[in-house]
Amino acid sequence: MALAARLWRVVPPRPWLPVGAASGRSRCGPRRLCGSEVVGNGGAFKRSLLLSALSYLGFETYQVISQAALVRAAATVFRVEEILEQADYLYESGETEKLYQLLTQYKESEDAELLWRLARASRDIAQLSGTSEEEKKLLVYEALEYAKRALEKNESSFAAHKWYAICISDVGDYEGIKAKIANAYTIKEHFEKAIELNPKDATSIHLMGIWCYTFAEMPWYQRRMANVLFAAPPSSTYEEALGYFHRAEQDVVRPFVFSKDHLMGSRPLLSGELQSWAGPSSGATPPSCFERGL
Repeated sequence: MALAARLWRVVPPRPWLPVGAASGRSRCGPRRLCGSEVVGNGGAFKRSLLLSALSYLGFETYQVISQAALVRAAATVFRVEEILEQADYLYESGETEKLYQLLTQYKESEDAELLWRLARASRDIAQLSGTSEEEKKLLVYEALEYAKRALEKNESSFAAHKWYAICISDVGDYEGIKAKIANAYTIKEHFEKAIELNPKDATSIHLMGIWCYTFAEMPWYQRRMANVLFAAPPSSTYEEALGYFHRAEQDVVRPFVFSKDHLMGSRPLLSGELQSWAGPSSGATPPSCFERGL
C-alpha cells in the first residue's frame, strides 16, 4: 500500500483521450474511456505503470546506495584519523617496530598522510642495528615506493615531498656515484618544494642545508666526474649551507640547534670562509623528535 501511495504521487492519474474524442461524437465524452477502450489499452497502461514503478524503485535504490557510500566514506576518514593518531603516538614514543607493524597493515591505503608515515617507518627500521644488510636494502626501496605513492596521491603534502627526497637519497647508496649525482637534482627540487609548502618545517630546511654542504664539500674527483657526466652538475657553497642551518635553528621551537649543524658548520670555520658564524655549543642536546625526523 505504501508503494502504491508513493507511485500515485509520482505518477498521478492522467486523462486518456480515445481516438475520435476530438470530434466530440464519442459516447463516453471527451475525457472518459469506455470499458472496451480500457480493456483495449490495458497492456499499454500496465507497461506505463511498470516503467514508472521501476523508475521509482531505481531512484529509491540510488538514494539508499548514495547514503550508504557517504556513511562508509565518513567511517573511512574517521578510521584513517584514528590510525594516524596512533602512529604519531608510537613515533613520538620511539616505538619504531610497533609503528612499522601498525602501518604495514595499511600499505595498500590511498591516503598520502598514511603512506609517507609508512615510508618514514620503513626507513627507520632499515636503520636499526639489528637489521641485516639485505633487509636494509629491501626496506630502503620499499620506503621509496611508499613515498612515491604518497606524492602521487597528494602533491600538496610537504611531508610527502620531504620523505620522497630523503628516500631517493638513501637509494643512491646502492646505485653508485653517477646515480647519486643524477638524483641530486630531484632531491633538491623536492626539498625546495617541501620548504615552499611549509616554510616552518625545520627538518626540510636543515636537510636542504645538508644538501648544500654536501656539494660544497664534494671531493675534486667526484666534481670532475660530475663535470664529465653532466652539462651543469649540482653545486653549492658553504654560505648557502650555513644560511639554511641558521634558518632551521630559528624555526626550532626550543633554543637548540641540531648538533649535526655544528659539525657541518665547523668545516667552513676551520677553512676561514665564515669567521663570523657562531651558535650554541655543539654539546647542546637537540629535541629528540627533531633528530628522529631525519
